[in-house]
Amino acid sequence: MRRPKGIKTRKSVAKRFKITANGKVLFHAAGRRHLLQGKSPKRRRSLRKASILASTDVYRITQNLPFSH
Repeated sequence: MRRPKGIKTRKSVAKRFKITANGKVLFHAAGRRHLLQGKSPKRRRSLRKASILASTDVYRITQNLPFSH
């Protein structure tokens, strides 16, 4: 069978990042899976929220998500 032509979404990137309506990229920070007793409550709270990705990395992520921008 022939493979279909065209661009494809990198599924690993699609699961980790979300692009907002204004084009910003959101991600969840690492460090929330285990060993939480050693982290302060303030640090644990801040790890819940999604963060905005730095502008230097946005280009690489949007290249791997061709249908979201």
